Amino acid sequence: MTINTQSKAPSTTGGVRPPEFASAVLDSLDGAVLVVDRNGTICYRNTTGVSWLPDGPDLPTVLKEARFLGPFESWSNELPRVIDEGHASRFEAALRLSAGSSPVLVTVRCTPLHERGSQRVTGAVILIEEGQRQEAVEERLEVSKRLASLGKLATRVAHELNNPLDGILRYINLAMRVASDAPDSKLKAYLAESRTGLIRMVQIISELLEFSRTTDGEFDEMNINEVIEQAIKSTASVADANGVVVAADFHNQDMPAVRGSRLYQVCCNLIKNAIDAMPDGGRLSITTGLVDDHVIIQVSDTGAGLPEPIEQIFEPFFTTKEAGKGTGLGLAICKDFIEDMQGTITAAPADEGGAVFTVRVPIQECHRPSPLTTSTADTKAGEPAKPPR
Repeated sequence: MTINTQSKAPSTTGGVRPPEFASAVLDSLDGAVLVVDRNGTICYRNTTGVSWLPDGPDLPTVLKEARFLGPFESWSNELPRVIDEGHASRFEAALRLSAGSSPVLVTVRCTPLHERGSQRVTGAVILIEEGQRQEAVEERLEVSKRLASLGKLATRVAHELNNPLDGILRYINLAMRVASDAPDSKLKAYLAESRTGLIRMVQIISELLEFSRTTDGEFDEMNINEVIEQAIKSTASVADANGVVVAADFHNQDMPAVRGSRLYQVCCNLIKNAIDAMPDGGRLSITTGLVDDHVIIQVSDTGAGLPEPIEQIFEPFFTTKEAGKGTGLGLAICKDFIEDMQGTITAAPADEGGAVFTVRVPIQECHRPSPLTTSTADTKAGEPAKPPR
């Protein structure tokens, strides 16, 4: 296959040649558009794609200088995943858009391309949009390095903690069996609460590992409203200590179930952040519902409000808390989890002061397993790991 050097004369190979009016539309875009087949061979590029990117027959050649800032592995892995699963992907990368220019931050989107009038996927469309200039790129690269270091640290911490957690859970399970015959039921209740706390520690470690993209696993399904109820229950003591009243309003009881503890971790983090923003007491409202085939979760508070610009709160290591009281990773991890579910998480000022966080997740994505480590400590103890009830 020959590569196109002019967008007005696209190749017809593979059945992906855009019609003339479509070519004109693609040429009017600010970003570079590449159409590739299943093997990554470039079948078409628009005018911007010709001017921005070097010549080459395929994606690995044309984008070999791109420095990806996320979990991107290679096009030989990414293209089959997008095409076979039918789900678009999005990455950020540092890339020189012309010879001798400074690197800029670009967004690279890969979308499956269906054959006209058919569900058969013939290839993919690559859209590259310009972002920030060199200073911002260097800052993001530095954050990327710090996140990589965090991933290594999380791996070491998990390795060091898994063995003692394994032993503690084993002894607690043995003690619970002995306590089942004891006349005092409080002993068994105390052991059960201790076991629940330890399992939650294992889950937190697993979430850190998931943030560093190093592991997979599954947990049992649970209705989304039940997930939120569990999150409220687990943070109740903190809310009581701060004088915060928590109110839940489930507009739809027939909510889909989700697999894994990701959404639980997101809800816990949003609730804890809201409580921290109301040290002198206040009201925390959590609402769920279904709108346009999406699950909607809103968490609003009457706290101190949001800093400007609001978007920065989702950046890794950004925090408004005092030194030693926050890592600045909570909302970044929440954003990462929700975007992996093809959803969004946004923040805005609340009408009566404070803040409101809105999570939107497509219903169809709720049923997909979330990658998460199954606790070896818990499974060795003879019982499946699951969010505590």
